Amino acid sequence: MSLAMVRARAALGIDAPSVDVEVHLGGGLPSFSIVGLPNTALREARDRVRGALTTSGFEFPRRRITVNLSPADLPKDGARFDLAIALGILAASGQLKPASLQGGVFSAELALSGALRPVPGTLPVAVQCTQASEWLVVAADNGEEAALGGARVYAAAHLLDVCAHLRASPSLVPVTAPSTGAQRPNSPDLAEVRGQHRARRALEIAAAGGHSLLFCGPPGSGKSMLAARLPGLLPPMTNHEALESAAIHSVAKGRIDATAWGQRPFRQPHHTASSRALTGGGRPPRPGEISLAHHGVLFLDELPEFPRDALEALREPLETGEIHVARVGTQLRFPARFQLVAAMNPCPCGYLGEQHTDCRCTPNQVRQYQNRISGPLLDRFDMQVDVPRLPPTELEACAPGECTATVAARVATTRRHQQDAYGKAAAGLVGDELERHSALDPQGQSVLRHATEHFALSARAWHRCRRLARTIADLEGSDTIRERHIAEALGYRKTVG
Repeated sequence: MSLAMVRARAALGIDAPSVDVEVHLGGGLPSFSIVGLPNTALREARDRVRGALTTSGFEFPRRRITVNLSPADLPKDGARFDLAIALGILAASGQLKPASLQGGVFSAELALSGALRPVPGTLPVAVQCTQASEWLVVAADNGEEAALGGARVYAAAHLLDVCAHLRASPSLVPVTAPSTGAQRPNSPDLAEVRGQHRARRALEIAAAGGHSLLFCGPPGSGKSMLAARLPGLLPPMTNHEALESAAIHSVAKGRIDATAWGQRPFRQPHHTASSRALTGGGRPPRPGEISLAHHGVLFLDELPEFPRDALEALREPLETGEIHVARVGTQLRFPARFQLVAAMNPCPCGYLGEQHTDCRCTPNQVRQYQNRISGPLLDRFDMQVDVPRLPPTELEACAPGECTATVAARVATTRRHQQDAYGKAAAGLVGDELERHSALDPQGQSVLRHATEHFALSARAWHRCRRLARTIADLEGSDTIRERHIAEALGYRKTVG
């Protein structure tokens, strides 16, 4: 037989579309060509496959070899097709039975010695194989990661091992997924934060409802310290959330850390990060920081120091929970449902409004500094909280506050209630959902109406106040949003400056 077909999968963002690797052996002068929109790394597979087959003791056909990767209009990159191409050549030349390849997907790079090397993005491939009821063969180093996707996975160290398994006597044992489970991150304890009761309260509300939060205060007041304790307050991810998050990290980093399975990501990019670093991009496009923070926390310290275009790029993902990366001939979607926490100083020197330290900034400098953050972006923060600097005498007098475990227990109870009642965290309520689940008592309606008129709140701010009040009421165990809940929510709608 001079024609064989092997199944593989490409990498397109966090998706893994199916690719048919068709191998044809024809007459004419010996040649080896790959068609179907391959990139440079994939075109170089000709030399890797030839070397792997010959050093492994197989006969390399001295014929006109044509490899077609279908569909032809789908961009294909990397060395993930090496194993499939090699097996296709063996099947087309009669050295393997084509029937043994049916129902399988093969994804690994080949060394010249025939050894199998890992490739990035294995977890999305395994997830797609599970949905399509396919079994998967990967390199040994990708085995445990692929097994997390739920597919029947075989991990091999060498091309000879794969061929021996495909022949009459299967020799590879399906890989067992490593024991995972909901793991709480090893984050610092909230009890270490002295004083700052209002900021601690805001942190608990943010964790309970998934709300965005902005801390504003002088240097050393504890803004970053508070933000670093948020991951410990959040409930562990569900299996579905953990799988989504791990798939993104598999594509971005090449491999995932199974020991961190179930931990919500905490991403803290430096303020010199570009717009592409935050949103994703490159050739081929890779997930950015906002996608790596999917189902977790994105912490932006020194918020005004970030490039303006990078901050403005956050506006749409904060509303939609995803980011679309458009390149010539390619449009990719990366999930980006993250919880934004940011910190900033009130002015360039950081001491505006301080009683014991004089501010050295002119009014124009303060205005220019604060104007680095646009009004539409500020409007997307559910809470804006002042974090004043406490004098040493007050810090010494403050008793330790509640520990992370105590606050996390209240947060978990509230999140479970919201999931049962609304199907999501309160920050995600929109449209009719918000109307159904955020009923206000008459006094609360009056307070919110007056505040909207007096402070000229936008429609977005009005909705965010209702969601925030919904979370405050849920923490209290109240089905109805009352006046005190609205009043507290409005208290967090401070305008910077």
